[in-house]
Amino acid sequence: MSDTPPASAGSPGSPDFDEMTRDIAEVPAVEVIVTVAVNLMSAAAVKLGLTEEGDKYKDLDEARKLIHALAGLLDGSATEISSFHAAPLRDGLKSLQLAFREASLVPDEPGQGPGEKYTGPVYG
Repeated sequence: MSDTPPASAGSPGSPDFDEMTRDIAEVPAVEVIVTVAVNLMSAAAVKLGLTEEGDKYKDLDEARKLIHALAGLLDGSATEISSFHAAPLRDGLKSLQLAFREASLVPDEPGQGPGEKYTGPVYG
């Protein structure tokens, strides 16, 4: 625990939660969902070793969790976002699922890979 007192909302360097609340209140739900999905996709790609750094950040256990969360988000929000937004996200999810299958030393059984609970089996 720190000995320093908590920063007040007006002090330099501290977040202004009132301002943040006003900002988020103006963002449509679809935009929030898509932003979260893109962040999950990006994090999963890093954990799959698909970035320039390659294997430096590769962690398939972490990638599995992120892909599974992405699939759940897309499944749960399917009726809330238009196909205009959903189609590229589903394509990205499938690409991540295939990359995970390729990267795994011991591949999951069809239907048991990350997110396949929501998407059904993914085949290469």
